Amino acid sequence: MANYEIAHEHLRELDRLRTNQESIISKINKIHAKLLKTMPELAEKYGDTLWMKLRNLYDDAKQFADEEDRVSQALIAQIETFLAPGQTSAHRKKSEGGEQKRKRMKAEADTRLSSPSISLRCSTDHPVLVGDQVAAKISPENAEKDDWIVVKVIRFDRETNRLEVIDEEPGDDEESVQRKYKLPSTCIIPFPKASDPSSAPDFAAGSQVLAVYPGTTALYKAVVAAHRKRKTDEYYLLEFDDDEEEGVDGLPQRNVPFYQVVQLPEGHRQ
Repeated sequence: MANYEIAHEHLRELDRLRTNQESIISKINKIHAKLLKTMPELAEKYGDTLWMKLRNLYDDAKQFADEEDRVSQALIAQIETFLAPGQTSAHRKKSEGGEQKRKRMKAEADTRLSSPSISLRCSTDHPVLVGDQVAAKISPENAEKDDWIVVKVIRFDRETNRLEVIDEEPGDDEESVQRKYKLPSTCIIPFPKASDPSSAPDFAAGSQVLAVYPGTTALYKAVVAAHRKRKTDEYYLLEFDDDEEEGVDGLPQRNVPFYQVVQLPEGHRQ
């Protein structure tokens, strides 16, 4: 078989593998969507069958990724035979750069497979991903109330089944540092997608919410003063509890971006 025919066979194999990968990913997303609509404490009702199916799908996805890497390397080697007789140093340098990029892309793909999105039941109905900013409940020792702050998700600890997050705003004093926390999913509330106003909950006027107070990274209890007229509106008009402003009778009304407002959790102690 001629070299170009071998290369063509490799390309056909890559196309087949990617088609299979797309099918696997579609099945994985369907299961995550199903879990997303389920309270964490009720997820066990599906039994071991669903969880085993999800694990097997991720195993299949990894096998397809490994096979794609093998075929890609074989194809690259085949192409290099075409270039070898008259290959210049510039060609070799470009080829080496492409190989490094391919390895980096594979490493990133492996990371995504080994660290799938964590599906949580929340007001925004979308999964938490590494790198997302979320609302987190921090319970200081000997405190009579919980503190809700904006944190960034940095990893998911499979052994403890907890999310590791970091407070990127350490404070005003010089000795403050960015603090990390490991929290259960019950202490995390994802925000709506900042790029999609329609993903925000449709809170009616008078609804109680938890929202980021303007100019801070802390969340406080508030009441929706006016219903958003359109799904495309980028702000909620809120009245924060115990908010004071000189020269204003009653609670001042403040505009808060839709992606910084979530539903007030049950049993909120703040």
